[in-house]
Amino acid sequence: MMTDATRNRPSSLDQLPDRDREETAEWAASLDAVAGAAGPQRASYLMRRTLEHAERIGLAVPGVLETDYINSIPTAAEPAFPGDEEMERRITAWNRWNAAAMVTRGSRLGLGGHIATYASAAWLYEIGFQHFFRGKEGDGSGDQLYVQGHASPGIYARAFLDGRLTEAHLDRFRQETGGDGLPSYPHPRRLPWLWEFPTVSMGLGPLSAIYQARFNRYLRDRGIKDTSASRVWAFLGDGEMDEPESTAALALAGRERLDNLTFVINCNLQRLDGPVRANFKIVQELEAQFRAAGWHVIKALWGTAWDDLLAADVSGALVRRLREVPDGQFQTYATREPAYIREHFFGADPALAELARGLSDAKIAECFHTSRAGHEPRKVYAAYLAAVEHTGAPTVILAQTVKGYTLGPGFESRNANHQMKKLSGKEFRAMRDLLELPIPDSALEGDLVPYAHPGPDSPEVRYLQERRAALGGPAPARRVHPVALPEPPAKPFEALFKGSGSQEVATTMAFVRLVKDLMRDKETGKRWVPIVPDEARTFGMESLFPSAGIYSPLGQTYESVDRDMLLYYKEATDGQILNEGITEAGSMADFTAAATSYATHGEPMIPFYIFYSMFGWQRTGDQMWALADQLGRGFLIGATAGRTTMTGEGLQHADGHSHLIASTNPAALAYDPAFAYEVAVIVRDGLRRMYGPQPEDVFYYLTVYNEPKVQPAMPDEPGIEEGIVKGLYRFRPAAPAADDAPRMQLLASGTAIHWALAAQELLAADWGVAADVWSAPSWSELRRDALECDAARLDGEDRVPYVTRVLDGAPGPVLAVSDWMRAVPDQIAQWVPQDWHSLGTDGFGLSGTREDVRRHFRVDPHSIVVAALAALARRGEVKPETVKEARARYGL
Repeated sequence: MMTDATRNRPSSLDQLPDRDREETAEWAASLDAVAGAAGPQRASYLMRRTLEHAERIGLAVPGVLETDYINSIPTAAEPAFPGDEEMERRITAWNRWNAAAMVTRGSRLGLGGHIATYASAAWLYEIGFQHFFRGKEGDGSGDQLYVQGHASPGIYARAFLDGRLTEAHLDRFRQETGGDGLPSYPHPRRLPWLWEFPTVSMGLGPLSAIYQARFNRYLRDRGIKDTSASRVWAFLGDGEMDEPESTAALALAGRERLDNLTFVINCNLQRLDGPVRANFKIVQELEAQFRAAGWHVIKALWGTAWDDLLAADVSGALVRRLREVPDGQFQTYATREPAYIREHFFGADPALAELARGLSDAKIAECFHTSRAGHEPRKVYAAYLAAVEHTGAPTVILAQTVKGYTLGPGFESRNANHQMKKLSGKEFRAMRDLLELPIPDSALEGDLVPYAHPGPDSPEVRYLQERRAALGGPAPARRVHPVALPEPPAKPFEALFKGSGSQEVATTMAFVRLVKDLMRDKETGKRWVPIVPDEARTFGMESLFPSAGIYSPLGQTYESVDRDMLLYYKEATDGQILNEGITEAGSMADFTAAATSYATHGEPMIPFYIFYSMFGWQRTGDQMWALADQLGRGFLIGATAGRTTMTGEGLQHADGHSHLIASTNPAALAYDPAFAYEVAVIVRDGLRRMYGPQPEDVFYYLTVYNEPKVQPAMPDEPGIEEGIVKGLYRFRPAAPAADDAPRMQLLASGTAIHWALAAQELLAADWGVAADVWSAPSWSELRRDALECDAARLDGEDRVPYVTRVLDGAPGPVLAVSDWMRAVPDQIAQWVPQDWHSLGTDGFGLSGTREDVRRHFRVDPHSIVVAALAALARRGEVKPETVKEARARYGL
């Protein structure tokens, strides 16, 4: 209750002019009067209703972030249900059974699986499949479905019912060796005809869904494809919303009014170990969060069994009680007997106690144990229809369910149900009776519970297939319609092949110039998607602003401060650049949407995402793994790469390990080009492999540097391009030397090639050592080839690794150097026939000049010379004193 002190305290509104202070005071006095006469609850109720009404009629007042803990759509306002509810109930029952049977049968092999999630969400999926989710047989895009990972058994069960999977498939759930098993979760790489999006790395699904919806608009606004009919549906768990990625882009969706996006959050109030918010209310928290971000929120909480109770709540006591009971306590109510509920829930308020006197124990048990809106097809349908009809904002549906619903009291609302992997025979019999399935007792007597199917010509299957046909074909489904892009023009590549003459150019700038020229091509230029996390000027990309434009669905509603400059900041509805602000996660989600557009929409796009290399794999490596799982194609560009090229930036910006992380991803082709012509060769090869007549499901990672250097012309020698693509070629042979001169092989990648070239000259001039210098654009591709050769030899095929072949006969030991940890070049050590040595930048980065930091890590030219002499001394080819002399001469 407000005291006189707080009532009279000045507010921020007191500083604003008021044309009628007396009227304002009268409104305040009216509120005081209601609070005094009818109590604070009534005053609060009136204020909430007034604010909600103001919001509905479009008045500019602060919106209400939380509404009452009841359904947003009253039962009386629910639309007529368009389907055969009994038929759909039977279909859902078959799917529930087979999902539970599949996981239980797999558990005998110790394979695990999840039962309770789909059990709670079955109707959330089924209503979508029967009435809303558009297939791909119309415009080729359909809707995009982000299925909650732990619900995959239910999706497999439905695919079994509609004939897309067999019992043999179900019996190979989580048994993928041999090639015909079902992956545990949605994995497009493992089951590419069914799954579109990998979602079990929790948090990435909602983030990706938002950027997918945004990319759909991008395609439409740029005239690539009309995606107006496509809707993105993301099915999420309330516990999953704790992942920071889950909510990272909510404001983007609200700000850009992505009304082609619907989140369906299964609020069963449980995460993996217990309640999501034991002492609070997750639904109310999520509602406030989404409303604040500009989303349309629909709460579907209570089943029809609650209708009479809420209608009888004339005092508002029931609504208040529902709002104040924490989730942990409500889960307890869901498992306790009616007497406990009468005492602890209704007994908290005399008005509620009076209400409970008219309720039977059966009615209380029904309401508190199972009656949730998420289990009632009419309420789910009403929520979905309201979502698709809403315009101007994305929609989130907060659907309350019981985790483990229909699996029996041993599962329902139990803290441990996420870890429970099987049902007993008794529990299956109870489930059969509850679902009214025609499965005889005799079928349940064996060790293995049977799968159940009404038959391919049954009314259920015909109904299911007719509904899917009306909606555009099966779902979920992934379709790839091969579209080979024309070969890019040669001129942009030839410009880099020629070198830079006397001009110093960083390889970052060389890459940007190449892509800028490729974007001008009439055939494929529009398909390039430049993505940058608010660092375009750092990477020299500001020249693209006025020519390509920065994508914004609103265009440019302001006059740019640099409008009179040549390289002005330009936003446009058909802009080509995705400049996402300071969000590597958002930029990576953009990249994934563009990199998989060839499958999602049948429109191959060529994304390149350029970022500080330190903030790529280290920060968003999980998304890069999901990109591989989703069979994405495109170019990831780690700019300002290496541990020693970032002058003055220090530890947090110094990347010496991204290539090591990239090497763990089987779909990533990682390159560390030293020269502009290598960049050109790699990009051209990437375009051929990813967008040519036989596209491969790979993506490229290129590291480029901010260190200006004179770029040489590509050597006019046979095999150079092959060597660049495969990962190694001899760039500069040693100068002629005496026959007895010690020999050395120096291998280097990226900017380290310049240190190796300087060391080559010092070795010859100061110590009489003849060293060949090799450029190694990809240590990991050399390793990939070697591993494939090893595997072939196990199968009886005589194959020699490329690195072994090209170094075979090269005299002297090998010394590898790079701006990366030694573990990066050391990947190929076992296949090098010579003695192997390496230098690298192991340890934390630090601030300083490039020269000082390289001296610190002992990768500068003088350190390379000393390391080379030490390698030769160990072979007896130079005297040990020579190494000491070199250290002294160079001050090491």
